[in-house]
Amino acid sequence: MTFCTANNAFATDNNHILWYDAPATTWTEAIPIGNSRLGAMIFGSPSAERLQLNEETIWAGRPNNNANPEALEYLPKVRQLVWEGKYKEAQDLATAHVQAKTNSGMPYQPFGDLYINFPNTGKYTDYYRELSLDSARAITRYTSDGVTYQREYISSLADNVIAIHLTASRKGMITCNAQMTSPQQDVTIKSEGDEIVLSGISGWHEGQKGKVTFTGRASAKIKGGTMSSRDGVLQISGADEATIYLTIATNFKHYDDITGNDTLRSEEALNAALTKDFRSIKAAHIAKYKEQYDRVKLDLGSDAFANMTTDKRVETFKTHDDLHLVETYFQFGRYLLICTSQPGTQPPTLQGIWNDKMLPSWDSKYTCNINLEMNYWPAEVTNLSELNDPLFNLIKDVSETGRESARIMYGADGWVLHHNTDIWRVTGAIDKAPSGLWPTGGAWMCQHLWEHYLYTGDKKFLESVYPIMVSSARFFNQIMVQNPSKMYWLICPSLSPENQHMHKATTAAGVTMDNQLLYDLFNHVIDATAILGKTDMAAFTDSLREKLAGLPPMQTGRWGQLQEWKDDWDNPNDTHRHVSHLYGLYPSNQISPFRTPELTAAARTSLIHRGDPSTGWSMGWKVCLWSRLLDGNHAWKLIGDQLTLVRNEKKKGGTYPNLFDAHPPFQIDGNFGCTAGIAEMLMQSHDGFVYLLPALPDAWKEGSIKGLKARGGFEVNVEWNDNKVKTAVIKSTLGGNLRIRSAVPLKGKGLKKAKGENKNPLFDVPSDIKQKINAPDAIEPLPAIEKTYLYDLDTKQGSTYTLKAI
Repeated sequence: MTFCTANNAFATDNNHILWYDAPATTWTEAIPIGNSRLGAMIFGSPSAERLQLNEETIWAGRPNNNANPEALEYLPKVRQLVWEGKYKEAQDLATAHVQAKTNSGMPYQPFGDLYINFPNTGKYTDYYRELSLDSARAITRYTSDGVTYQREYISSLADNVIAIHLTASRKGMITCNAQMTSPQQDVTIKSEGDEIVLSGISGWHEGQKGKVTFTGRASAKIKGGTMSSRDGVLQISGADEATIYLTIATNFKHYDDITGNDTLRSEEALNAALTKDFRSIKAAHIAKYKEQYDRVKLDLGSDAFANMTTDKRVETFKTHDDLHLVETYFQFGRYLLICTSQPGTQPPTLQGIWNDKMLPSWDSKYTCNINLEMNYWPAEVTNLSELNDPLFNLIKDVSETGRESARIMYGADGWVLHHNTDIWRVTGAIDKAPSGLWPTGGAWMCQHLWEHYLYTGDKKFLESVYPIMVSSARFFNQIMVQNPSKMYWLICPSLSPENQHMHKATTAAGVTMDNQLLYDLFNHVIDATAILGKTDMAAFTDSLREKLAGLPPMQTGRWGQLQEWKDDWDNPNDTHRHVSHLYGLYPSNQISPFRTPELTAAARTSLIHRGDPSTGWSMGWKVCLWSRLLDGNHAWKLIGDQLTLVRNEKKKGGTYPNLFDAHPPFQIDGNFGCTAGIAEMLMQSHDGFVYLLPALPDAWKEGSIKGLKARGGFEVNVEWNDNKVKTAVIKSTLGGNLRIRSAVPLKGKGLKKAKGENKNPLFDVPSDIKQKINAPDAIEPLPAIEKTYLYDLDTKQGSTYTLKAI
């Protein structure tokens, strides 16, 4: 028997793997596989294999919305208390009368487990467990009584099935029993012919009866030996090899439609899979996966620590120059997005599609004040644009349910999304006011629609989402109020996500993040209106311009910080995980070292005082922020903080043995955020030019990145040595002018120096702000930006351009 190993040619260039020399003993040591619908966590025990299983639409509850009609009466009263400076009273009133009365969203729930028991395993040696990021497949291998056994697992992107291929080095040695279990209460387990079947219904939560019905079924194809199914147990005896096929289906069709037939769906999926052998299913899966995964290649050098297990590499990361682990972590984020966000499926939750708890932390919902957005930060830049589809469908859905909430709660047109939603697309104010009284989630959702247009230039897409953007802007245009002095147009009440200000509350008016979000939304609607030639929208866009003119500006506070609130309330000792007021630096482009050096210095001061160590996702965001500050060494330091091993829930932030991000507990957004941050270190395109190696750390002396996407429809490859650009190859998919910035002079056909100033502004903190900072000596001074070179290149659609350092 020949096995597929990491060195086997059939293993498809297996250069980036997670591997271990022992079975998983905890969920965060298990290996994740997924096809965006079906997810499995693989433990790899030789005697009793466990696959913890999820299907993306198994959620508690049923179709509903949760807008609170009391809000219409009480929001003006809450606002008045804010004007009077009674912030805690305002917050308490909002919790009592604005928070959703029916429910705060439903939890994402597990299907259950598949257990495969192997009798007479005995003692084993040469244990090996692997996840291949290059082929999206997992392997468990060990030797027992002179026989080497291997299990190969895929959650097929091409077929709606999980397949487990069992082989041994000696014929007739595959003997096992497989059965499914579930933590759900209303479950039936039985056999049907050669199949085992588990069916049930999702759970109750906060008074909402579960009405998602689900059916999982499994069977096998064997060579040699015998197979039978009885009482919900699949028995395989004396086979040369066997492949277990498993699929799960539900009655979910749409957020407002659960009329599907899960029994029929599961039958059809399994029957289709059983017509194929494992090799063909695997080949189709790998081909589809690699078409997406192989678009981007990061090379930081040879793998010097290939003989160390992945968990040990994370544990020793800060003492080893392990750049290959950085490559692996970067690609792991892309792997997770491919596994959780295929077109036509649901977006990844707080935990992607992997969850083993009936009541997971924060219900494993869609938190819209950073986490859902962060899940999609790598999508455009790392060349996975079509994986935005589930997010765009969610945005369309909440723009529909949000109309009801806008009308009931605010008496306004348009649509609203607060800080959280679920599979039923509820849009009321979830949770108590300290986190839930935040109405600007819809504005952030619309930012993703606009960014997709900037990357792709797809006017048909922009036309299709334009009504959603306009409707969101219409809502804010109507609910904005002037403060008592009539000086500004504000959102009130609102909050800076989850952070308490000096008045012992979060409730406030005109917070910086709200102003930044509205600045983006209103300007993008105005720009889209012009691009699409919507001449009948002139009156509406004029009203948006009026509101823009009245927004509070971003302000520098008393200790040199970028103010988080309209008033100078920031505490220099605040190390809160959210850095919401820095949205304007990343993911937006309102703050720039080139265009707004003073605001850049203030943002940097805020970031320094927030500190580096934090929850995992917060550190992922900070990698992006330090990259935008063009400080690659500090971004590199944050990667080191994030790649700190977490083996228990007591440690704050870091990475679990299976590379899952640790909040703790596991939150997938940190993985996505750091992947996006690494891309920002190597290429940026938000500031009117493509900046090559804008935040390259000293430690990354040589390497290459291939396939990153830049706004304007450009695909960028960069090779560097001695920390400087060596060559850049840029493909233009749309044509048009390309402006390029580089730290070294470049040459290439058609390249010409850009008109205007080539020197950077002096990126330094004024002396008076330095005195206000009163920072400890450990805080490094602002780096001076060296002179860079700015070029123009007129490109043709479909053409490729090679640039070289002079």
